[in-house]
Amino acid sequence: MAKLPSQDWSRLPPARDADAVARGLDAWQSMLTDLAAEDRAGTRLAKALTTESAKAPARRLLDCLWSHSLYLSDLARQEPQAMLTLLRQGPDATLEETLGALRKAAAVAEDAEALMLPLRSAKRQVALIIAVADIAELWPLEMVTGSLSDFAALAIDLAIGAVLRDAAARGDLELPSPKEPCKGSGFVALGMGKLGARELNYSSDIDLIMLFDQEVVRYQGRKTALECYVRLTQQMVRLLHEQTADGYVFRTDLRLRPDPGSTPVALSMAAAEAYYESFGQNWERAAMIKARPVGGDLEAGRGFLKRLTPYVWRKNLDFAAIEDIHSIKRQIHAHKGHGEIAIEGHNLKLGRGGIREIEFFAQTQQLIAGGRDSRLRAIGTVEAINALVATERLDPGAAQELIADYGYLRKVEHRLQMVNDEQTHTLPDDAEGIARLADFLGEASADAFRAKLLALLTRVKTHYDELFAEAPSLGSNQGSLVFTGTDDDPETLATLQQLGFSQPPEIAAMVRGWHFGRYRAMRSERAREKLTAIMPQLLEAFSRTGSPDEAIRRFDHFLSSLPAGVQLFSLLQSNPAVLDVLAELLAAAPHLAESLAQNTALFDSLLEYAETPPDFTPERLAASLSRQLGSARDFQDVLDWTRRWTSELRLQVGIGLLRGQLDGISAGRALSSVADTVLSELLRHVQAEFAQHHGVVPGAQVALIGFGRLGSRELTLESDLDLLLLYEHPAKAGQSDGKRPLTPGLYFARLCPRFINAITAMTGEGRLFEVDMRLRPSGNAGPIATALQAFKEYQQKEAWTWEHMALTRGRVVCGSPALAKKFDTVRQSVLAMKRDPNKLLASVAHMRDRLARAKPARDAWALKQARGGLVDIEFITQYLQLRHATAAPGILDSTPLQALHALRDAGCLERQAADMLIAAAKFQGDLLALTRLAGPAAKRPEQWPPALAKRLPALLGEPDLTRLTQRLEAMQTAVYQLYQTLVEAPATPYLALADGLRGEATTGADAHEQQER
Repeated sequence: MAKLPSQDWSRLPPARDADAVARGLDAWQSMLTDLAAEDRAGTRLAKALTTESAKAPARRLLDCLWSHSLYLSDLARQEPQAMLTLLRQGPDATLEETLGALRKAAAVAEDAEALMLPLRSAKRQVALIIAVADIAELWPLEMVTGSLSDFAALAIDLAIGAVLRDAAARGDLELPSPKEPCKGSGFVALGMGKLGARELNYSSDIDLIMLFDQEVVRYQGRKTALECYVRLTQQMVRLLHEQTADGYVFRTDLRLRPDPGSTPVALSMAAAEAYYESFGQNWERAAMIKARPVGGDLEAGRGFLKRLTPYVWRKNLDFAAIEDIHSIKRQIHAHKGHGEIAIEGHNLKLGRGGIREIEFFAQTQQLIAGGRDSRLRAIGTVEAINALVATERLDPGAAQELIADYGYLRKVEHRLQMVNDEQTHTLPDDAEGIARLADFLGEASADAFRAKLLALLTRVKTHYDELFAEAPSLGSNQGSLVFTGTDDDPETLATLQQLGFSQPPEIAAMVRGWHFGRYRAMRSERAREKLTAIMPQLLEAFSRTGSPDEAIRRFDHFLSSLPAGVQLFSLLQSNPAVLDVLAELLAAAPHLAESLAQNTALFDSLLEYAETPPDFTPERLAASLSRQLGSARDFQDVLDWTRRWTSELRLQVGIGLLRGQLDGISAGRALSSVADTVLSELLRHVQAEFAQHHGVVPGAQVALIGFGRLGSRELTLESDLDLLLLYEHPAKAGQSDGKRPLTPGLYFARLCPRFINAITAMTGEGRLFEVDMRLRPSGNAGPIATALQAFKEYQQKEAWTWEHMALTRGRVVCGSPALAKKFDTVRQSVLAMKRDPNKLLASVAHMRDRLARAKPARDAWALKQARGGLVDIEFITQYLQLRHATAAPGILDSTPLQALHALRDAGCLERQAADMLIAAAKFQGDLLALTRLAGPAAKRPEQWPPALAKRLPALLGEPDLTRLTQRLEAMQTAVYQLYQTLVEAPATPYLALADGLRGEATTGADAHEQQER
């Protein structure tokens, strides 16, 4: 089709929806009024638009937009300057002006962040311009899709340039040409699918493969080049993909890269080439037909594709490739709505007779003969069909039909997407929707549209079925692998011994067993081949743990639990960092390794940790969990997915501890933030679920209070949760307002167990946490949910000293901000009450004595209960807080380390003593967090995995376990001496005053122990 004059609006479809036109006109006039009120420039623009839009051709265009597309109507108002240029000069000039302005904005952008707005503004303008050119039939299909694709390529290129400049400014990269950052950078985006073929549809995602040439890039950072380019890719995707108040540029999909479930989002070219040559599948060959460099170092991208030519275009081709591709298409047809030709609800892309069949018609023949005839190596669908005619593989008449039908299907596809900017290919499922679409297409009637489209779909289906008259099924495994023998290879045994394995024959027999497919995970040929490929790295990784025998035995158990092995081996092969992490977990943290074996979904957590350092800030955690639960179908999904999410984060914390990237304090804070986030989300869902039956108590508020290690933000991998559910309601509040109303007290008494059960229930994803609620008023004898006033009165009038000690670590985890503020006020007033200093001293000393006698410590490795251990530090801290809070309320921090700093700064504790306690608390806290990696039963060094026993001293700056133990004992001695000086000795004359002598000590001792879990 020849291009029409750029302002010819004569082919626009009629605007038959009078109501929509009227609404559009009102909105347009309102926009003009607002624009005129802004400033002089706005006044001039509004006046010019008023003049232009009053003209009959322009009004016809606006009526068309208002009648058929709310999205395009909005764009016309959001981009008035572009609309004016469009009305005056047509789409060609307007598009050129828009792209020029974007290039100028990119040239002066200070950093990548400054490119966010210009990209989104340009996207809105481009979407409007191209839609108008398409609807008015001013541009042929190839110009419409080509312009969309070219804008996408420009946006990608500018985004890559921006993140490269930022990396160079940080000193991570040296760019050959700073003024042209992409040139010679070695970092390239391959456009795949419709982007690669310049066939992008109107609301299309963009498919990219991000590559870097390790031989070209000049990386100067402190990490690895892979980590750098993964981060740059993530930044580039954010520039394009993130939805802001200004919209988005393109939804970006990176899943066409090699083995996306197990590879980082950016790959070295060497790694990608190795993958395609060794493991590339036939559908990936088909995808590579349409690949082209679209952004970044285009020369590097072209070089990569040239090197892949033998892989994509095989000269000696068996028909397995065609079987493979056709099997994918048949699987698509098996889905509901894709099988038979229909109109209402038919999928124009994947359905019978649709766009995908035309693409496959050309693509499959290209794969068959393109290796021998380079004329068939066309990227575009129309060009490929014409190449089939030129090589006498397709009748010219059939080609003409297919090209015309392809063009009309793309036109219908675009109209569907223009209505609301949706990536949809599915026709409306009702007659009214079909009629509206027919109007938008300018068809004479809905019936005429139905008849035309049905004939087209039938015609395409016929051509496709004639090409694949007998479609063979996809082949299965081609039989078992052949091994060289069953005897041990002497050289292999020698190598195993050099790697540190103490029983090489046993290890060799174990590995042969894997290759024989004795485990379910090893039964596929591909899994065995991948395992063979990574075996040297695997054995070396086990060797590096220091306990290779232990690591490989646990890996053997791990394999026996896996349902499949291909994903795991692909992940390990493409990311050596993940392999090292897994080896370390197997050798040093068997409890975490077991959780991996039981839940293979946790592999994503391993990969995320290797690619991007985890962020445990509350805001990021809340956003992450919200995304996870966004598609939950019911409450059971909420229970399962909260457990899965928490397990993933716990695993990442464990890895951080094991690798020395987190210390005990940061790990405790991270785990506590994870607990805070999941408890907050779970409480919200439980309340909503409960309200479906019982409604809500009008005006009531709920807050969840954490005590013990949760309250002090010191959770370990094995910690339970000490919780109290607090509520408050108006004095005159009646029953709840639901179908089954309850009085306020009964309402919260029933809500609380529901919440606790949601935390502790065992689902298919395990248990979230163990919970203890003995710190509520009156302990186990008290109500399970507590009113704020009752809590206040109990704490002020009845609570024992140990309960006030526990309250020093209390904090609000989640719930009503107003109630949280009231709790903090109550806590502050209770802890700052005037006390008999002698009775306080006696009560603290008596409680500690009871604990020591009830749970005697065997040696220094009883980190909590050993004299001078963590409990002694906490008793000193809490005693001083209660003693001095009246005069110095600022010391009441719930975190012991922070409290010690505050006590020192307030003059309540000598600086030298405080500094010693802070160092001891941190050191023993680090030790406690690390030893929890061994699992709940391993309390002493001889019970730890050997790899952990070897690694742990180095993590704490000591050469060996002996020196570490000596340091621990010395610290505990100093702490206990201070405890004796501050508490034990001064309390002796006053022990008769102790709370515990009035019958409370056992409960207090038990509760305090619970806090320390």
